[in-house]
Amino acid sequence: MGFSACTLPFSTMDLTAHLHTFGHYLKRRHGQAVHKLSLAGDFTCPNRDGTLGRGGCTFCNVKSFGRDAAELSISGQIAREKDKTDRARRYLAYFQAYTSTYAEVSRLRELYDEATTAADVVGLCVGTRPDCVPDSALELLASYQAAGKEVWLELGLQTAHDHTQRRILRGHTLADYRDAVRRAQQHGLKVCTHLIAGLPGEDAADVHATLDTVLEIGVQGLKLHPLMIVRGSRMAAQHQRGEVSAMALGDYAHLAASLIRHTPPEVVFHRISATAQAPTLIAPDWCGPRWTALQAIGQLLARDGGQGSALGRCWSAQAA
Repeated sequence: MGFSACTLPFSTMDLTAHLHTFGHYLKRRHGQAVHKLSLAGDFTCPNRDGTLGRGGCTFCNVKSFGRDAAELSISGQIAREKDKTDRARRYLAYFQAYTSTYAEVSRLRELYDEATTAADVVGLCVGTRPDCVPDSALELLASYQAAGKEVWLELGLQTAHDHTQRRILRGHTLADYRDAVRRAQQHGLKVCTHLIAGLPGEDAADVHATLDTVLEIGVQGLKLHPLMIVRGSRMAAQHQRGEVSAMALGDYAHLAASLIRHTPPEVVFHRISATAQAPTLIAPDWCGPRWTALQAIGQLLARDGGQGSALGRCWSAQAA
């Protein structure tokens, strides 16, 4: 597959011309830039604590997910994360690490309340598994939305194919995801679904089928990730034995651009790639620099059509 990396100057504004980005969505809703503050609560995961399994999904190195940060209070983490950015005066509290609804609702309320107390924190993003969202957690999240906060439930589906879920030891099924989304929709919550391209045994057609399934079920946001092989994961050993490989930049860029073109323009893309740093990252090496994949995808969208163009419904930042 031919590919030429973009060498022209690139910015998120260029991407916004072809893609409904989360940054554009937030700025339109709140009138200014909103920055996500990545937080770690004292959570674990049922796929690590013995409830479903131990060791986590095959691609997961949980040590990279903010255990050090969790040693600070939520308020302390917020202060530290704010110090890292001068790009915004409004923030979203993002519970990213582990399974951030995997606790008693009373504990969830303590953590979420602490995160949203400050007036400049305009909302809450909570990352979790589809099998870990009881109605009590959904009701709690809906209460923040009813109080005027921006609330997103982020569900890690990764793939709609149950045989792949079993292969990567994910521990849940597509049926769990369908149920979680149905109940979240009943509570009026916005759902952002995480998808991984390049999982073992899957090709581009499989990833497109996953996207079609997610869109059919209904979703307000998407996060696209390439498969990253990281130290400390089961997949790292599989990679060393030659059983698992990472996608080339060109292959991922073409696939991501095609997925974007097949996504309705009203769906918000929270992310279209992912990054990790050495020594955690083993492969692919192009996931190290932040802008490499964004440049490649942006070039293809500019050349072949932006979000929704394959559906005959093109994204327009001006019309949003």
